[in-house]
Amino acid sequence: QRRAPGSGEAARRWGGSAGTSHGAPGTWLLRHFVFAELPESWADMQEPLLEGMCFTLKYLGMTLVEKPKGEDMAAAAIRRIVAMARVGARKFQKVILTVSPRGISLQDADTKEMVENISIYRISYCTTDKLQSKVFAYVAQSQESGALECHAFLSPKKKIAQAVTLTVAQAFQMALDLWEAAHAGR
Repeated sequence: QRRAPGSGEAARRWGGSAGTSHGAPGTWLLRHFVFAELPESWADMQEPLLEGMCFTLKYLGMTLVEKPKGEDMAAAAIRRIVAMARVGARKFQKVILTVSPRGISLQDADTKEMVENISIYRISYCTTDKLQSKVFAYVAQSQESGALECHAFLSPKKKIAQAVTLTVAQAFQMALDLWEAAHAGR
């Protein structure tokens, strides 16, 4: 089931809820996600997205959340992260966030050291915050603890934060399409 909201919020967020998988890994995501409308040029973006699309952002931090999705939950988590980031007088870590159908990978922009790899199937929500329009955030289940974590990033421009959000939605759709194609013969 695919739904494209009529408002401008479509390009701003997509989100899902945890649930039991039926069939393909992550198909519960497809049934529960609100997808951003894909631009007409989306087919042209599929090839680069397979390799991964990179965005340079500043990592603001992480907080635990109780729900896997929800605009209010995400907004509250982002407020906590931004408040904690403002209190600390530290320089934010610059990261290269790469989005692909495999998931999100984070690499330190200065040292090129891999920070984290998050499977696309562990991501349950992704948003560009309404009030902090340059902030991109996602909620994912930690592989180590199973806890739900909201990670937030500061982008140089509002449009970049929106582009990251839309790219993650496209990556999920592509991952599902690839999975379905691989299992079509069963």
